[in-house]
Amino acid sequence: MPVGTQGTVKAVSPRELHELGAQIILGNTYHLHVRPGEKLISRLGGLHRFNGWDRPILTDSGGFQVFSLARLRKITEDGVHFQNHLDGTPTFIGPEQSMEIQRDLGSDIVMTFDECPPYPCEEAVASTSLDLTLRWAVRCKEWWASQPDESKPLLFGIVQGSSYPELRAKSAQELVKIGFDGYAVGGVSVGEPEPEMMAAIENAEPHLPQDRARYAMGLGTPPQMVEMVARGIDMFDCVLPTRLARNGTAFTAAGTMALKNAGYAEDPGPIEEGCTCYACANFTRAYIRHLIKAEEILGLRLVSLHNLHFYLNLMRTARRAIIEGNFAEFRRAFVAGYKKNEANA
Repeated sequence: MPVGTQGTVKAVSPRELHELGAQIILGNTYHLHVRPGEKLISRLGGLHRFNGWDRPILTDSGGFQVFSLARLRKITEDGVHFQNHLDGTPTFIGPEQSMEIQRDLGSDIVMTFDECPPYPCEEAVASTSLDLTLRWAVRCKEWWASQPDESKPLLFGIVQGSSYPELRAKSAQELVKIGFDGYAVGGVSVGEPEPEMMAAIENAEPHLPQDRARYAMGLGTPPQMVEMVARGIDMFDCVLPTRLARNGTAFTAAGTMALKNAGYAEDPGPIEEGCTCYACANFTRAYIRHLIKAEEILGLRLVSLHNLHFYLNLMRTARRAIIEGNFAEFRRAFVAGYKKNEANA
């Protein structure tokens, strides 16, 4: 899922996202609540009308941003009191408030409100945090169940448990008992080593139902995504395609490419040979490097388009490999080629 934190995928229009084949985008509950506010968005027809995107939107619960951005947090059973990161306004978000904000935004998939514990943390801290997250999940489900069926979005629960296998398993098992339309694994890519990240998925996945979507939140690099598909993950969101594009970094099957480098100053080739994206079909590395060095907006737009195309096409290729029964071969070849070239970059 391309990430539209503030209601927009940075530097890319909804029409371009359509052309790239994006099926769904992500919006951020916390950021849209703080600015411009969900009530304003609701009055203007909801987030789809507001941002011109007519395909599904998933909104996160705001929990991660409350714990990572907001100041002077106070966590209670009811929810979290905090000062928002823009102007310090005192704010409260609990499970019901998170659900109401996401409803007013008009989301198609809403996420339960959760506490994302810091990494690293002691097992006792992670356990207490998980128990609170599970109680909040029950309250989110109760709120969701009280809504009219005709306006009810899908509701996903979020697995937590830090780096502790037993807690990850417990979280998944308890969420399945509550019952959700899909299940996310949260609290990953928060500073832990990659083996721990993979272990968090491995410890949760066996306990999640096969007929429900599994979503790894905030991930990841291309090889990480392929490895997580191998571990049973269906959905991802990641800011890397557009964030790195703004620094002039492009993704390719051979690893990342720093287009600012002087070696591309006279390079007549596309970002990636064989790529069918708009940037590769029409512009050279030399021209895109010139735009980036000159700080022209078109440069970051072109690299953003390429990176999003690369990510979306990677997942289409993985899906096709699964259908055709050759995913294991695809996985080995892609991960080995990407990491080999990254190591030699």
